[in-house]
Amino acid sequence: MTIGTSDAAAQLAAIRPPATGVPAIGMPEYRARLDRARGLTAALGADALLVPAGPSLRYFTGVPWGATERLVALLLPVSGEPIIVCPRFEAGTLAADLTIAADLRFWEEDDSPVALVADAARGMGTVAVDPLLPFGWGEALRRAGVSPVDGAAAIDGCRMVKSPAELACLGAAKAMTLDVQRRAAAILRPGIAASEVVRFIDAAHHAIGGGGSYFCAVQFGRATAFPHGLPGDQLLEENQLVLIDTGCRVHGYHSDITRTYAFGTVTQEVRDIWGIEHEAQAAAFAAVAPGVPCEAVDAAARVVLERHGLGPEYRLPGLPHRTGHGIGLAIHEPAYLVRGDRTLLAPGMCFSNEPMIVVPDRFGVRLEDHFHVTATGAAWFTPPQPAIDRPFD
Repeated sequence: MTIGTSDAAAQLAAIRPPATGVPAIGMPEYRARLDRARGLTAALGADALLVPAGPSLRYFTGVPWGATERLVALLLPVSGEPIIVCPRFEAGTLAADLTIAADLRFWEEDDSPVALVADAARGMGTVAVDPLLPFGWGEALRRAGVSPVDGAAAIDGCRMVKSPAELACLGAAKAMTLDVQRRAAAILRPGIAASEVVRFIDAAHHAIGGGGSYFCAVQFGRATAFPHGLPGDQLLEENQLVLIDTGCRVHGYHSDITRTYAFGTVTQEVRDIWGIEHEAQAAAFAAVAPGVPCEAVDAAARVVLERHGLGPEYRLPGLPHRTGHGIGLAIHEPAYLVRGDRTLLAPGMCFSNEPMIVVPDRFGVRLEDHFHVTATGAAWFTPPQPAIDRPFD
């Protein structure tokens, strides 16, 4: 399938969801996660771990709720049954979403959920807290007599290394998005609006089983020079650069794939920058091995750019942001491929690889694929883009 050879109706009609779905995370894995969290919490010198609504609550309990002004949280004692604090009117929904056995403690709208957490934590001493807990709740817990400490080591120590079941979810999401990216390239034509491409990609993500797009950025020409695009709609012109960045979710696990390619003929300068980007992405991948610090992967990409006269550091033309981010139940999560992150790579860790090159106010090239760390190096979830005129194998 090549660029600009089809239309949206034909491509949507041709989509076939995978014949076999990826299983959701099972109960034995949830129990293992809780046990690991208990051990890591104890290693922090804490007696319990507090996890508010968000990706980490989903990780430990299966409850896929985002944070709101109403406190929903897991209090996991180092020894004892998990406790979940939740508004009473959400009891039915909680029962439907919850995958673990827990002591449920409900609060009414005129109750203090912080007081309920403090009461549950009474006698536990120090409580390790998810760093994503809002500051206001953390201070309220302190005033209520809870002694909070940073629980990032316990949270990240569990979530950074993915299990085979998690890798399968991530792999399925990325395969879906790569297929959608391929079909999006096929519908391009002169005059098509970026918003039309965004709508197609969302519909395609629905049709393939990804629940729609988690996000989508479609940028043409000059807009590609801005990592997250420009406001307003654009119309595609002949001989422009196209950048599409999008993803979906499978059982909460994310994809996030970017392709940058030529629609027609682009200048030799653009082709040269594309080639440098491709080389930098490959160098970052080659630097991956267990025991290597995350920052070394970022450094490997920047060596390539500096050898070609780009940068250094974050100077432009060059790479204005980190080389990559962890990915899982959150689209951006620890660890990060950036100078200063000395986390050691380990098998099962998953990252984006996207050392974007920006030529200010003119154009940018971002090639983004994801890999997971293996016992000997790294393995791609999706094959990198082979050429500027051939975005897919």
